[in-house]
Amino acid sequence: MILDIDKDICLRSVEVSDALDVFGAIDSQRDYLGRWLPFVEFTKEVSDTEKYIESIVNAPLEKLVFVFVIHLSSEFVGLIGLKDTDCANKKTEIGYWLKEEFQGKGIITKSVNKLCEFAFRELEINRIQIKCAVGNIPSKNIPKRLGFVFEGIEREGELLSGGIYTDLEVYSKLKSEFN
Repeated sequence: MILDIDKDICLRSVEVSDALDVFGAIDSQRDYLGRWLPFVEFTKEVSDTEKYIESIVNAPLEKLVFVFVIHLSSEFVGLIGLKDTDCANKKTEIGYWLKEEFQGKGIITKSVNKLCEFAFRELEINRIQIKCAVGNIPSKNIPKRLGFVFEGIEREGELLSGGIYTDLEVYSKLKSEFN
């Protein structure tokens, strides 16, 4: 599946053949990505990334697992996807990461907006949430910029590298709020 955003940016369903690009980005930016993303510590070899992607590709349809590579002018720059989808209550969470050199260009903001459109219109999701570590200013600016509502703090909601818990800011948007 491909979701075109503009003439330069598109989201494409992740494939096992993307494992080298994904792992390469993680491996070359361990300090940058590992500050906020717990999986970086456990992604030690390409095979770890291949196993992750295979779990997505082979997930049952009713799980609504959608993960996309983000391409800027055909270059891999990050990942975005829906996670922890609760089909019975029609709600999901968006997670994302971007290579450091592509930060500040609006790529994630546009990608999140497109994924919201897909989830609300195509999957008939009613609620989307985004959780961001309290100190991760660039990440939490995304839901703010897109009109998500700040709901509060999930105390010690994520275990980061080194066994350190971080508080998460929780933002949400309802289908009725999406224009």
